[in-house]
Amino acid sequence: MSREHSAEFRFYEELNDFLPPPLRKRTLEYRFNGHPGIKDPIEVFGIPHTEVELIIVNLQSVGFDYPLQAGDRVAVYPMFESFDVTPLVRLREAPLRRTAFVLDVNLGKLARRLRLLGFDALYSNRYHDSEIADIAAGEKRIVLTRDRRLLYAKRITHGYWVRSVEPQRQTEEIIRHFDLRRQINPFARCLMCNGLMKPIAKADILDRLEPKTRRYYQEFFTCQNCGKIYWEGSHLETMRKWCEGWLDQPA
Repeated sequence: MSREHSAEFRFYEELNDFLPPPLRKRTLEYRFNGHPGIKDPIEVFGIPHTEVELIIVNLQSVGFDYPLQAGDRVAVYPMFESFDVTPLVRLREAPLRRTAFVLDVNLGKLARRLRLLGFDALYSNRYHDSEIADIAAGEKRIVLTRDRRLLYAKRITHGYWVRSVEPQRQTEEIIRHFDLRRQINPFARCLMCNGLMKPIAKADILDRLEPKTRRYYQEFFTCQNCGKIYWEGSHLETMRKWCEGWLDQPA
């Protein structure tokens, strides 16, 4: 019979959101046999691997395949955005800082808000979890989800469990967590399909406009993907004020 060993784990900052309240911000004992890869005990504690940016064992950075040893002292950290830890990270081939997202079926309103702010946010209410994992792996996108179980998929290397349930607060959470304020570019993407927008001459789309739209509006934009037309209506002014609220906040 193999001898049972133990190691100490400590999870930092928002990784504690995944732990039961009595276990948060404490040193936790993990008992094991053999030498499991360190990714396994981290997920046993309920922490999706996609939320982990840095693992320090006995003061040394290690990867997910590190074989856990008896007496190891393990510190696990979430994503850092305020400073560069690239030289330390051993978890992935390269840190992913491309702010392109794919969202699960629970986050349609968040997807629309991210697109309005100019972010690349794929969404469909028909996506299955396996499709989301395929898209994330194939297109190197960050998965945003309300279902933490989705983040356990091995194909997903970068993902985030959205804590908030209200769309406005979800938007604030994503902007803050990924430090996106400087990348906001309102009206750069189509709200319907996520395609890129471009100006279009009124004369080129006259046959597609309603009579009152032709009469009262002069500036138009179209989605390069689905062809949807946008113009300077009252609804656009409301959206513009919402976007300006983000731009006016301190970075």
